[in-house]
Amino acid sequence: MKGNQKGSIVFLFIFLLIGSLWALNSAAFAQATQNYKPFIVKTPDGVNISAQEWGKPDGTPIIIIHGFMQSHLSWLKQVNSALAKEFRMITYDFRGHGDSDKIMDPALYNNGERFADELNAVLDAAGIKKTVIVGWSYGTRITTDYLMKYGTGRIIGLNYAGCAQSNEGKLFGTGAVYIGKAQSADLVTNLEAVRHFVRACFARQPSPEEIEMMIGFNAMVPTKIRTWLRRPAPYENVLKSINVPFLISHGVEDDICVLDMAKYVASLVPNAKTSYYEGAGHGLFWEYPGRFNSELAAFVREAAAKSR
Repeated sequence: MKGNQKGSIVFLFIFLLIGSLWALNSAAFAQATQNYKPFIVKTPDGVNISAQEWGKPDGTPIIIIHGFMQSHLSWLKQVNSALAKEFRMITYDFRGHGDSDKIMDPALYNNGERFADELNAVLDAAGIKKTVIVGWSYGTRITTDYLMKYGTGRIIGLNYAGCAQSNEGKLFGTGAVYIGKAQSADLVTNLEAVRHFVRACFARQPSPEEIEMMIGFNAMVPTKIRTWLRRPAPYENVLKSINVPFLISHGVEDDICVLDMAKYVASLVPNAKTSYYEGAGHGLFWEYPGRFNSELAAFVREAAAKSR
């Protein structure tokens, strides 16, 4: 590669990082660094996980799990909302993401049991006996990994947003092509894919500042780890066995996991409730936070009441 090409790539990468840092320091995101208590979780296989506690310390706990290439910052419109006045919310960057360890070993990422143990370690570190879990996209896979190993003994309710519970091609939209391209060894192709993937997550586009922040934390995930995260999805039997309140939230215009993905999950989970968002994409909770937060609050209250 010629020197001027290398220089252009380095400049592009630095530009993206500076843009994301600027966004994080803007007024719109200032409270993201003020309203939480950070803590570190050590997983059984030795990974340090960056976790955060938000909201009312004695409120009903909610564990919120982000998606592929995302971070706990994906949930700013939930943790900095009225939800924090009523509930105790725990977010974390799962392995390879955000501020958590990015250990370069494929065995740490291609096994669902390790993700189950990681989530269980977060529950233990936070001292949680009963909780609602909210998963988004890959976060729903981690949640089902947990159910496969640990069951629902500590779970009072599940909310799957933009669920990803199958690898069947027809259940993914055109935007999912950027997931594969984001695994390219070519840096320009890789960064372009990240940029397009972030935008493909939304039918209702975030502000330029928000997009810059999202590109920043998507770009933090090493390319090899992105590749290792692609694994089988043997979830059908466990979905059929779920015995706690279950809410599916899904954007009708989702171009990553199409609406048929949500309908597939709804057909398997006994007594599943669905909430489909017209005009929303994969990041429905960011696009329509008022509705999402209101429905989540009602769901948690109902699940807590049933668990007593």
